Amino acid sequence: MCGGRAAAEDASTTGRWRVPATPLLLLAYVSYLLLGSAAFWALESPVEREQAQWLLQEKWNLLENYTCLEPDDLERLARIIGAYKSGLYLKGNTSLGRWDYVGSFFFSVSAVTTIGYGNLSPSTVASQVLCIFFALFGIPLNLVVLNRIGQLMLSGVHACRGAAVLTRTCALVAGLLLFLLLPPLLFVAIEGWTYEEGFYYSFITLSTIGFGDYVIGMNPERTYPGWYKNVVSLWILFGMAWLALMINLCISLLENSSGLCQCCKKSKEHSLSKSLMKVLAVDEDVVLKHPTCTPRIPMCCCTTPLIILHQ
Repeated sequence: MCGGRAAAEDASTTGRWRVPATPLLLLAYVSYLLLGSAAFWALESPVEREQAQWLLQEKWNLLENYTCLEPDDLERLARIIGAYKSGLYLKGNTSLGRWDYVGSFFFSVSAVTTIGYGNLSPSTVASQVLCIFFALFGIPLNLVVLNRIGQLMLSGVHACRGAAVLTRTCALVAGLLLFLLLPPLLFVAIEGWTYEEGFYYSFITLSTIGFGDYVIGMNPERTYPGWYKNVVSLWILFGMAWLALMINLCISLLENSSGLCQCCKKSKEHSLSKSLMKVLAVDEDVVLKHPTCTPRIPMCCCTTPLIILHQ
C-alpha cells in the first residue's frame, strides 16, 4: 500500500508538472510578442507621426507655392512615387523595370523561400494566381531541398568522428565565413552599402525575415553584372540550409541539456528514496529487536502490524 500510494503521488506530481508546459510556453511566446510590439510601438510611433505631419505640411506648401498644380496632378505625382518604390524606375526617358528574366528568377526564389521582400510583387490577376499556385507547390519543394542540403552538410560534419568537436567548430566557422561574414563584402562592392548594412541584410535574408528595407539590385544609379542575382540566389539557398542546420543543432543542445537536468533530478530523487528506505529498514529492525527504542524517522503504516505482532 505504501509503495502504491507513493507511486500514485509521484505520478500525480509528475502530471502536475508536465501538463502546464505547453500553456506556459504559449503564454511566454505571446508575452514576448506583446512586449516586443510595445517596444517597437514606443520607438517608431512618434517618428511616424512626425513624418506624417511633415508630409502633410509639404503637400500644402506645394499646393500654395505652385498654384498651377491641381490636386489631381499631385495625386498623379504620388502614384509615380509609389511606382518608383514598387520597383519601376525612370532614368531619363527610359523605364528600368525589374521584371526581366533574372529579376523574375530572383522573385521566384524569394517566393518559395518565404522571404518576401515586398519590393517587387505581381500586379495582374493572372500573375497573382500564378504566384499562389507557384508558392503552394514551391514552398514544400524548397523545404525538401533545404532538408536534403542540411542532411548532406550534417553527414559531412559527422564523417570525421575522431575530432567531433573540432570538426563541428570548423563547420560553424566555415559557415559563418561563407554565408554571413564574407557576403557583406560583395554587397559593399556592388551595392555601395556599409559592412554593417550588408551583414544585416545577410541575416535578415537567410532567416527569411525579409523586411524589404534592404534589397539587392534596386539602385537605378548602379550597373549590376548579369551573374549577380544568380549568385545571390544560390547563396540564399545554401545559406538557409546552413542556418537551419545551426538552429537545429542549438535546439538539440537545449533539449539535451534539459534532459540531462531532468535525469540528474530523477537520479537524486531515486538515491534519496533508496536512502530513506534503508533508514526505515534499519529502524524497523531495531524496533523489532528492542521494542523500547524509538525509531529515528516515523514508520509508515505498513510497518505498524509488524511491531504489534512482535510485542
